Amino acid sequence: MARRAPPAEMLPQERQQRVLQRLRSHGRVVAAELAAEFAVSEDSLRRDLRELAAQGLCRRVYGGALSVSLPATPLKQRRGEHAGRKLALARKAVELVGEGQVLLIDAGSTNAAIAAALPERLGLTVVTNAPDIALALYEREGFGILLLGGRIDPRIGGAVGAQTLQELRRIRADLCFPGACAIDADTGLWGFDSEESLLKRAMVEASAETVVVATGDKLGARATHRIVPVEQVRHLVVEHDTGRATRVAFAAHGVAVHRAPPAGE
Repeated sequence: MARRAPPAEMLPQERQQRVLQRLRSHGRVVAAELAAEFAVSEDSLRRDLRELAAQGLCRRVYGGALSVSLPATPLKQRRGEHAGRKLALARKAVELVGEGQVLLIDAGSTNAAIAAALPERLGLTVVTNAPDIALALYEREGFGILLLGGRIDPRIGGAVGAQTLQELRRIRADLCFPGACAIDADTGLWGFDSEESLLKRAMVEASAETVVVATGDKLGARATHRIVPVEQVRHLVVEHDTGRATRVAFAAHGVAVHRAPPAGE
């Protein structure tokens, strides 16, 4: 069996592939940490990051890089990804829910985890465009459920389009949980699909407060269609290991940042 090369013997292309793997799993990398792990100089590691950024594969930031968010994979595939991390986020997010509230919950695997974590006997009404979320709550006691109609997009896992928007505009909610493709402290909340982004914007406009729940790979990432500026996001729920600089950047825009406990706790 061929001996696997130690980090110091890796070619630049091999290092860059390792960096990309880390970005995809963690959403961000720190140059100094990777340089020590790969036993190369920080200059060499920064050069790797510059080359990856030039190819549009990452976004350079001070001290490292962030992932560039990619168009979402189909919901069926996303359901099994990072389940423990999404559960930890969901449990933190539902702490923001109050008795008797009307909630708007967007389609998506993280939002499905939020719906599953909602406490019973609070007299909650849930409005959603996602059949799987409506069905999961239907099987539990104590929830009022309104399923928005319209064309179901199987990739998104929910209804989108003109009919869905028309029904949504008749709703007033206390909290909404729009799915996040990307969120940036300076530019706001972003999506990839134009119809889906319009629906998310309408959800925000129909709600008194907006809660964005984001895994690390969504923070500072980029997408195609801006949904709302960051000032329209009241709460941001992030993973336990989200850096202080990121949290401070969002807080500077008036966003209340909530850190979930480590996955598995």
